[in-house]
Amino acid sequence: MPNLTIVANIYAKLDKINLVREELEKLIPTTRGEQGCLQYDLHQDNENPAHFIFFESWQTRELWQDHMSAPHVSAFLIAAENAVEDFSVNEMTHLT
Repeated sequence: MPNLTIVANIYAKLDKINLVREELEKLIPTTRGEQGCLQYDLHQDNENPAHFIFFESWQTRELWQDHMSAPHVSAFLIAAENAVEDFSVNEMTHLT
């Protein structure tokens, strides 16, 4: 079975960009050490600094779902609760 690719789009409220970035960056070390995490990279849009993207690769969807229910993800959701304008996740399959 192919790996699961995740593209997560996070849009911070304009007055909360730094807070959201700091909270997103806190996720990286723990997540990269999780079982099944193959890639976990944070990007910030050059033209819209409120737009962040996590590009992720996981061995299985189940391991990614374990990540999504992990304590550090829950802590991010609480810390950024009123700072995120929009959030979307695309589950994708790498073809070539």
